[in-house]
Amino acid sequence: MAFHLRSVSLPSKRLSNEAEIEAELQSLEASTSSPSATIESACDGLRRLGDVYSHIEEIIHLPSNQVCSIQQRKELDEEMESSLEIIDLCNAMQENFAELKTTIQDLLVVFRRGDDSNTQAKVHSYIRLVKKAQKQFKKTSKKATSDECKLVMLLLKARLVAASLLELALCLVSKQVAMPKRSLVSKAFQKRSVVVCKEEQLQALECIIGDLEHGAEQLFRRMIQSRVALLNILSS
Repeated sequence: MAFHLRSVSLPSKRLSNEAEIEAELQSLEASTSSPSATIESACDGLRRLGDVYSHIEEIIHLPSNQVCSIQQRKELDEEMESSLEIIDLCNAMQENFAELKTTIQDLLVVFRRGDDSNTQAKVHSYIRLVKKAQKQFKKTSKKATSDECKLVMLLLKARLVAASLLELALCLVSKQVAMPKRSLVSKAFQKRSVVVCKEEQLQALECIIGDLEHGAEQLFRRMIQSRVALLNILSS
């Protein structure tokens, strides 16, 4: 896989209504399920989804959403409960990427010092974190409640896209780190005469992991903000 120094990020798209938000979510869903998805596209997806949550928050504050029926309040409450799983996973992924970035930085030092024992141990520790996160994704609730409330459906779709996007990012990164023999990191431990992975590639990987960490952090913050906005509605 070819790496670039930074992932490509397009300017944020202004989404002025529910239809545009739904279209953006459908676009994100399509790109996430694409077989040609890359780490770079996952980074861009996290950024775009963070923007979607910001626009959803704006819709939440609209006067038309300040008064909900009992049924709508119930649906919003149920969706908020389900969203906690994704918020927790997003936070865990952020920490996961931060730890991996540190591991890659340690691995870069290996090229200069020649002692890889400690770094290999950290890589194995990261692999265990990956497996734990994958189990968490399998437990994540992805069922809808109802389509009566449009706001609930937008939140539901955003939550499902978030789960798929975070899982995709984890999968793509794992292929570069956790898979034996073929991964970028494992190649770095081969004898120097047959090293395929160059230091520049690791630096690029470190950079893209940093982008994923930032994207997960921003998404986490936006999800929390929309949750707070919903809590204000439900408590009014």
